[in-house]
Amino acid sequence: MKVIVQNLLLATFALALIAAPARADDVKAGDLVISQAWSRATPSGAKVAGGYLTIENKGTAPDRLVSVSTEIAGKADVHEMAMDNGVMKMRALDKGLAIDPGKTMKLAPGGFHLMLQELKGPLKQGDKVPVTLEFEKAGKVAISLDVQGVGAQAPGDAGHSGHMEMKKMPDHSGMKM
Repeated sequence: MKVIVQNLLLATFALALIAAPARADDVKAGDLVISQAWSRATPSGAKVAGGYLTIENKGTAPDRLVSVSTEIAGKADVHEMAMDNGVMKMRALDKGLAIDPGKTMKLAPGGFHLMLQELKGPLKQGDKVPVTLEFEKAGKVAISLDVQGVGAQAPGDAGHSGHMEMKKMPDHSGMKM
């Protein structure tokens, strides 16, 4: 009986260790919860990178992401990428990004994102890039962007540059037509 209880406690502890990292990187600032912060690896010599994350406002008042800074880049902004008359345009949000109460803002490729410019070196897969976000109400918040593969589309994506993996096809080179 004692062995069963010990095994059960050990299994519960192991399960808790496995489950904990799923939300361990969430950062709370006032009524805001920042999660899933990531970026893509950059080739050597690249001067720009994007940063992506999710911001949830659990409060009853709006807040605004007004600026971003990081020591790995000479300049960092909050940007928007959007279609305008059939043309994809990107622009800095001079007034920041509003996060309405009870809403979640997802900064992701092809939409709102952090633009890191004048990179001082390449971002390498597996790195953690320290970034400071500044909000009107919640103030300054330190986060880390988890660097994924070059072609990653989401956090935890190894990044295969969007290419489909080809299955090995039978060799028909000797067939006569």
